[in-house]
Amino acid sequence: MGKLEGKTAWITGGGGGIGEAAAKALAASGAHVALSGRRAAEVQRVTAEIQAAGGSAEAAPLDVVDAAAMKATADGIAARRGGIDIHFANAGVNVRDRAVAEVSAEDFARVMDVNVNGVMYGVIAVLPHMRRAGGGTLILTSSWAGRHVSKLTGPAYSASKHGVVAMAQAINAEEGEHGIRCTALMPGEVVTPILQSRPQPPSEADMAKMLKAEDLGETVRFIAEAPMHVCLNEVLISPTWNRFYTGR
Repeated sequence: MGKLEGKTAWITGGGGGIGEAAAKALAASGAHVALSGRRAAEVQRVTAEIQAAGGSAEAAPLDVVDAAAMKATADGIAARRGGIDIHFANAGVNVRDRAVAEVSAEDFARVMDVNVNGVMYGVIAVLPHMRRAGGGTLILTSSWAGRHVSKLTGPAYSASKHGVVAMAQAINAEEGEHGIRCTALMPGEVVTPILQSRPQPPSEADMAKMLKAEDLGETVRFIAEAPMHVCLNEVLISPTWNRFYTGR
């Protein structure tokens, strides 16, 4: 029996990358996982793969910027499962033209909408259920860019990920007394599709040295499996070869 047997986890950005890896890791620990994302076919694929491996999963496609859909989805999961124990807010985007002198107002707004508003909409949706249950685990995907600003990520992404760290701190300040804990997960470079939105996507040689989605999946599992009196406020994780240190 896994440590998360009987628990329910809701994951956004679950149709690939870190979200997919986390869903599979949590399911392997015994959790029922509900997967959300804009790409319905990919969300269904991940759900089917978890089920084929003997895990428990359901698909709930949506766009995280739709606050009403987020609430309806959370309420539906909680009604079917008796609550939501873990929420991994993982959906995120960046844009190709991201430099200060290049980013458009529309692209800046889109990054902030998904990366900040979309995260908070999930928190707002699950909070009543967690409060009624007397506790819960929130994991919010920030980034290395949420701690260290660089030209590589651009102002919209850096600002949004700093915002996620601040959000996690505020949640812990206000909700810890209700048994609700929150982790800001801040990964450095991870081999996921978002890399292809860079003005110059990394080489195969560079990607071979980066974190893998499965590394983050196991990190999410570790956070979720920690005893409920333990709060990992922030997890800053990078490849051993770290471009932001080497400058290459």
